[in-house]
Amino acid sequence: MKTLTGIISSLTLLSFNVVGLAQVQAQAQPQGFTFQKVPVTLFGNGCPKGTAEGILSGDTLSVTFSEFEAKASPPKVVSASCNLRIGLNVPSGVNVQPINVQYIGFADVPKGGNANLNVRILFQGQIVPTNNNPNATFNAGFSDLWNKNVGITLGTINACKNPVSSIFGINTNLTARATNVAQNQETQIRIDTIDTTIGPVLFQIKFAFTPC
Repeated sequence: MKTLTGIISSLTLLSFNVVGLAQVQAQAQPQGFTFQKVPVTLFGNGCPKGTAEGILSGDTLSVTFSEFEAKASPPKVVSASCNLRIGLNVPSGVNVQPINVQYIGFADVPKGGNANLNVRILFQGQIVPTNNNPNATFNAGFSDLWNKNVGITLGTINACKNPVSSIFGINTNLTARATNVAQNQETQIRIDTIDTTIGPVLFQIKFAFTPC
C-alpha cells in the first residue's frame, strides 16, 4: 500500500510540474501588439492628405483611408499615386518580423485600354524584397476584382533589449490608359477596402513574433 501511495504521489507531483511548465511557456510566448493607433503620413496625387490612420492590434497593422483610384476617358492616360509612411514602435522584449502585405481592388478595362498596379514596399527607406509579384497588369477585356497577398523577405526587428522605432512604407501607383477606348467607355482601376470593422482598411501588414 505504501508503494502504491508513493507512486500516486509521484504521478500527482509530476502532473503539477507539467501544468506549471505549460503555464510558464504560454506566458513567455509573445502575444502580439496591444491595440493602439500609430502615425501614418500620406503623400501623392491619389490620396487626400491627413485622412489615413494606422491601427495596430495583435499581429496586424491595418491602414485605413478612403479608397483611391485612377479613371481615364479616351484618349487620356491617368496616373494616381498614394505613398504611405507608417511609424512603427516595437516595444522591448520581442522579436518582430513583417511577413506579408495584403490589398485588394477592382479593374475594368474596355477594348483599347490598359491598366497597371505598381507597389513598392519599404522599410527604413529601403525597398523590401517580396516573395511574389506585388504588381499587376490588366489588359483589354479584364473586368473583375483582384487580390494581392504579398510575402515579404525582411529580417527580424530585434527589440529584445531595447525598443525599436522604425518607418514602414508602401508606395502605390495606379495607371489607367484609354488611348484607343470608345468614346462612351473609360478605363478604371482602384484599391478597395479589405475590412470595414475599424474603418475602410486598404492595406494590412501581418507580423510574426518570436521569443527573445
